[in-house]
Amino acid sequence: MIKQQGSNRIYTRETDAEGKTVIRVVGTNRDENRAFIYMARHFHALGLPVPEVYHVSEDEMSYTQEDLGDTLLFDRLEPMLVERAIRALAHIQVTGARDFDWSKCFPVPAMDERAVRWDLNYFKYCFLKGTRLEFSEPLLEDDFDKIVENLLSTFHSPLSTFLYRDFQSRNVMIRDEQPYFIDFQGGRRGPTQYDVASFLWQAKANFSPEFRMQMVEAYLEELEQVEITNHQSPITNRTEWLSALPHFVLLRTLQVLGAYGYRGYFERKQHFLESIPMALRNLNELFATHSELKDHYPYIYHVSNDLLLLV
Repeated sequence: MIKQQGSNRIYTRETDAEGKTVIRVVGTNRDENRAFIYMARHFHALGLPVPEVYHVSEDEMSYTQEDLGDTLLFDRLEPMLVERAIRALAHIQVTGARDFDWSKCFPVPAMDERAVRWDLNYFKYCFLKGTRLEFSEPLLEDDFDKIVENLLSTFHSPLSTFLYRDFQSRNVMIRDEQPYFIDFQGGRRGPTQYDVASFLWQAKANFSPEFRMQMVEAYLEELEQVEITNHQSPITNRTEWLSALPHFVLLRTLQVLGAYGYRGYFERKQHFLESIPMALRNLNELFATHSELKDHYPYIYHVSNDLLLLV
């Protein structure tokens, strides 16, 4: 058995008579399994660093995949490996989107207004209400409306890019000093900033602001080259891309707090409870670093200060 992280999927390492090992995955949702299997095979055929899927059960509730070892990037957050991972992300997002069948995505084919509101409601119902903090729901919803409006304005890029959705260091394996990607079954068509925010502002990674911006520059440099290689126009306005990034960091941080609340408060998983103070410090650091967010979302800023007093 392999230790579970956030999901309810069961992972086991199995060895055949010749000593070759594979990872068996037993899922809880057939459609989610189908999404992963399709994506893994699509990415693998394009030469992207993902595990090869070997065999799928008839009922599609389990499958075997390539064994990438036991080393998570989370356990080796070295600058060189982090940069390799963030550069490889650009290839997943752009090259991986080539001839991609978006109808195979689970649960939705693209990030849209409804998907953004799901993230925001995850924060409200699974985290904020679990803290028992008194707050004004109308004022909170006013700020939610502003987040939706601001983010949707960035969704009309001419690029059709793959949004990994849960791109964080626990979903990157290291083998032979190179990154390999796992757990992308929630991916869909969407804006590139979301994954960068997920990765570089991951609470427990605790990257410094200076290192984050170095990695953002490395990512943008790689993204432009990948777009050209795939016969797409490079990013035409870095200023617009960068100005939208803090809004995606805010959305992702709120979504992560929702996940921590659900896994911690309701499922009583200690790892997620321990992560809450770090995520709240990330949220407050975000407002301190990007003062324009205080003007855009004054009530979320107010709530974030109140929350920090609870931990």
